[in-house]
Amino acid sequence: MRGLIRKSKPKPNPVTRQEMIALMRAELLRRAGDDDVSACKIAAEQGIFCRGFARYSDVELRRRYDWIERRRPKLTRAQLEEIANLWQLARQDVDGCPIACDVQEKEQDTCRGWNDFTNEDLARYYFEMTGKEMAIA
Repeated sequence: MRGLIRKSKPKPNPVTRQEMIALMRAELLRRAGDDDVSACKIAAEQGIFCRGFARYSDVELRRRYDWIERRRPKLTRAQLEEIANLWQLARQDVDGCPIACDVQEKEQDTCRGWNDFTNEDLARYYFEMTGKEMAIA
């Protein structure tokens, strides 16, 4: 009787954390296309990555963008998200960063950007967005 040969799925070649972030950044930029949308808005609308604005309750979103809320307390959530999206895009221009995650890694005022995620989180999010398995060394 012949023994069964089991073929195991090859493990993906490991990449560094910075390489994974570059891959994630490229995917988020690809999804943004030419539109003026932040990674936060893309993630919220498409239910991907960290879920962007959608990951926060109304109360938490208003707390994270309290300087907007103080000036315009009667904004609907959709209106607040739109202003927050424009603010993230403006910060990208000012800081010379390609996406909001890069801005927030520096400024850490609404989140901690890439620092909010473990290597395992980034690999999982990348797989969810692209279907490609990656490992971070």
